[in-house]
Amino acid sequence: MDKSGILKKYFGYSGFRPGQELLIDSILSGRDVLGIMPTGAGKSICYQVPALLLPGITLIISPLISLMKDQVQALNQAGIHAAYINSSLSESQISKALRLARAGQYKMIYAAPERLETYEFLQFACESDISMLTVDEAHCISQWGQDFRPSYLNIVQFIRRLPKRPVLSAFTATATENVKEDIACVLGLQDPQVLVTGFDRKNLYFAVETPRKKESFVTGYIQQHAQESGIIYCATRKNTDMLYEKLLAQGIAAARYHAGLGAGERMQSQEDFIYDKKPVMIATNAFGMGIDKSNVRYVIHYNMPQSLENYYQEAGRAGRDGEPAECILLYSSQDVMINRFLLDSKEPGAGYTPQELADIRERDELRLRAMTSYCTTTGCLREYILRYFGETGKNRCENCLNCAREYEETDVTKEASKIIEGILEVRQRYGINVIAGMLAGETRAKLREYGVSDYESYGSLQHLRETDIKAIISQMIAEGLLSTTNDKYSLLRVPAAAMDVLHESRPVIWKRVKASPEKAQDRPKQSGSRMRKSDILNSRGLELFERLRALRTETAREESVPPYIIFSDKTLVDMCVKVPFEKSEMLQVTGVGTNKYERFGERFLAAIRDYTGGVREKYYFGDAGELPAARGRSR
Repeated sequence: MDKSGILKKYFGYSGFRPGQELLIDSILSGRDVLGIMPTGAGKSICYQVPALLLPGITLIISPLISLMKDQVQALNQAGIHAAYINSSLSESQISKALRLARAGQYKMIYAAPERLETYEFLQFACESDISMLTVDEAHCISQWGQDFRPSYLNIVQFIRRLPKRPVLSAFTATATENVKEDIACVLGLQDPQVLVTGFDRKNLYFAVETPRKKESFVTGYIQQHAQESGIIYCATRKNTDMLYEKLLAQGIAAARYHAGLGAGERMQSQEDFIYDKKPVMIATNAFGMGIDKSNVRYVIHYNMPQSLENYYQEAGRAGRDGEPAECILLYSSQDVMINRFLLDSKEPGAGYTPQELADIRERDELRLRAMTSYCTTTGCLREYILRYFGETGKNRCENCLNCAREYEETDVTKEASKIIEGILEVRQRYGINVIAGMLAGETRAKLREYGVSDYESYGSLQHLRETDIKAIISQMIAEGLLSTTNDKYSLLRVPAAAMDVLHESRPVIWKRVKASPEKAQDRPKQSGSRMRKSDILNSRGLELFERLRALRTETAREESVPPYIIFSDKTLVDMCVKVPFEKSEMLQVTGVGTNKYERFGERFLAAIRDYTGGVREKYYFGDAGELPAARGRSR
């Protein structure tokens, strides 16, 4: 069987996505590869297909138990024999799995990097034909990465101990240029085929909201999307517990996850979410990398993350099936202070020199500033993200809140001059909070302590709200008319470009939103690229979809696997569009391979025939030619 036959038989797809075939062919030719592909772009296909074609065993190094379990369950349900080796198994279970692998029972073995140092596993690897070693979440190997894990350095020593060097493949979703170079260097990739498919996730809608009451926004949003699965990320355990209790009081079935909970409760929460028993997960960033749930329809950040790397990775948990999903960040100026506190409280890693620690702290600070600028920009949010990762997008994506909003422009050149004068008057010794408070004429105890009322600039902008002054300052920073120091105090500085404003030879135009909607339902209507299944399917189609979804849940319960592993939402929607009555028609549905059909196909065909009475009927709006664009092509 060739690569296309494998793709259809086991995964149910008729063709490869851009970039997948290049990496697969490179691996099959014996060449190392480095794939940088966004979450949901089909990275696993790139190593799972060649793993089935190569003669020996493929080892996949994965950082989390939950991620390994999810991947292995999905492979086994597709008819592929795979196993994982980690601390959740007993020693006898591990020995049995390795024995079966030696006997050719498994083509793929998933293992944590720590496992590579054990004698039993090293002996197994040295005695077996290891054709390929795949490093998943490869950014963990780089000290430049946000999720650096020293245990990933074990991989290099492990490869050196093998009697024969296997083909190496490494994959990650988020990698700056520094991280990319670090991965290739540390792993010792030999003339690798490097593929960067781009970071744009076109099915994701981005928004930054500034509601007065975040809890009200979250509860309102969840109630509006009661039939959908979503994740709410909080910066602290305290916020996680608070929001969890509030949702429970509202009668919302939610789970929670953070490092302060016992291992049993964390595992139960994760399973309740994965198995759709509780559609909403409230969590800190401890709940992240290992989540491969394909039908997450929204991710809300209750607090601003510390970096765009973190944000994009966490937001990327949404819409992994390629269907439209929403990524909403709830921002307040307090989020910046919370994150600075968390950065200052972070335990320094062992073995770093004072200079290295200073460099790490500076990188953290720069990341935090970039994240803050994302929250305050009036430009296209998608463009901002892509530019951060070194790509160029459109100036307007028409699929983010900023592109949908209406702005009004106000000439604030005189106000900007007052801001510059105030910063210079205090000799550039304060940050944005003190400067804004001073100019607004505020009387807070902290400001009295600094004696800012003694300056001529005190109250010079009292006709503006303090929040408005902060907004103008943030815009001036974004335009290079002000800068900040690279330390935890983030003091405001006046660069040479500001002199043109001071002399009023350069205007400063403040863009602000005409109306700031407080409720989720008041946000701009979905654009065409954000069409959900409800926009595609008519009432009869939606009813069929719900029937198929109920059947999927029942089947998943019998198989003891998460529902999305049986069939994704995208596959169920495609069933409603194509309405298959026979085997040949069912095999044309995206995500239905030969093995999946043999196990579940007849059951779902029977449900479709029962609902339709065997009569062909149209269950979607629009013309057939419009559907690929509406449904999206990604997987």
